[in-house]
Amino acid sequence: MRARWMTAGAGILLVAVLGAAPSAAHDGGFHEVQPPPMEMQQKEFEAVAAADAEEDSNAPRGFAPCIRGMAADTYPCDGVDMLSHLTLDDLGLSFANDMWGWTDPATKKDYALVGGTEGTAFVDISDPKRPRHVGTLPAHVLDENRPFWRDIKVHDDHAFIVSEQIPHGMQVFDLTRLRDTTGEPATFDEDAHYDGIDRAHNVAVNEDTGFAYVVGSDTCEGGLHMVDITAPASPSFAGCFAGHGYIHDTQCVIYEGPDAKYRGNEICFNSNAHRVGDGIENRLSIVDVTEKDAPVALAREDYAEDGYSHQGSLTADQRYFLHGDELDEVDHGVNTRTRIWDVRDLTAPDVNGTFDNETTSIDHNIYTEGSVAYASNYTSGLRVYDTSEVASGELSEVAFFDVYPENDNATFEGGTWSNYSHFRQKGIVAVSTMDRGLFVLQPRVSRSAN
Repeated sequence: MRARWMTAGAGILLVAVLGAAPSAAHDGGFHEVQPPPMEMQQKEFEAVAAADAEEDSNAPRGFAPCIRGMAADTYPCDGVDMLSHLTLDDLGLSFANDMWGWTDPATKKDYALVGGTEGTAFVDISDPKRPRHVGTLPAHVLDENRPFWRDIKVHDDHAFIVSEQIPHGMQVFDLTRLRDTTGEPATFDEDAHYDGIDRAHNVAVNEDTGFAYVVGSDTCEGGLHMVDITAPASPSFAGCFAGHGYIHDTQCVIYEGPDAKYRGNEICFNSNAHRVGDGIENRLSIVDVTEKDAPVALAREDYAEDGYSHQGSLTADQRYFLHGDELDEVDHGVNTRTRIWDVRDLTAPDVNGTFDNETTSIDHNIYTEGSVAYASNYTSGLRVYDTSEVASGELSEVAFFDVYPENDNATFEGGTWSNYSHFRQKGIVAVSTMDRGLFVLQPRVSRSAN
């Protein structure tokens, strides 16, 4: 029996496909891949999409500095200016979710890549006060039961896009085609398609090695499905790690940290939420994937007051891992919480501190750059954390911009999904929001290396 999670309306159905065997050897004995906390999300995301960002919720759209705690008399803020804002209508989307970025090596233009229900929108933000939607890559399929999830990463001037939609696979798009866009937004077709998966929750890319790591898919027990993308237009299966079950997100790097035994190896740091019976084991998982056909598990550790192990990022020196749990605010009544893992010993990671923000919203995606971390926390917006004291188990908030001023509830009713800061233009952070589209922001903080 092969089981697959699918959504119907506001709930979740576990649909059993009798007699269906795994379609490829790399299915890794697939029996059941649990979803993210979809039941709660699906209901609230449907409400967001139905509202379709009421007109008054989208104003203003132009440059608005943060003055006395507010931007344009609309968005609470501290030390972050709004350079511009494109609504969902501007992007040609009914709901926006994940995002990434790309800088054209030839033209030096910066682009925001915004995922949504209908596909992936490409936005030229080279003039951050006057962004331009240049085109859209439609979804490979449109699945009305799973319209909301899309994840994007970039390698070698190509975008790699996965979705929970079935059967979406992984789209490959040559971003250099954006150079030729003029006038009205173009509609593109994909340059290649990887069908080694039906669907996936997420994809990570190690640009130093040219491998993509698809997670939360219908293969490898939902673990690391490794794809060779060194030839971007010809992606090929490279390996599978199913030993820790479902992985919701991962960061894979060439390790240069203090654990001398593993320096130079390719290591993945996984937010691991594996279903066991009626519960979920929430862990930080660390795996050596240097040998794609023989990955080695190094550690798998749990933590207190868990809800759903969601996502995290290493600090610049690879000594600490900032980790978000998507449901601890809901399940345990804590404020927006980030855990600081000490990963100096890759075989014995340990939580050496937690940072609870003053807000009550659910945290989603956090990314580090130098000595700061940019956290997208659904209803409380972009929060900027100083990471210079992580060795002491401490973070501190130094700036914020609240893209969802209605409230800071621990819900999925609106707000920011993700952010990206590694543009050629330093100090620019693009922020995707489910209900209001894309914001281009400028925090007034230093990002020196820590």
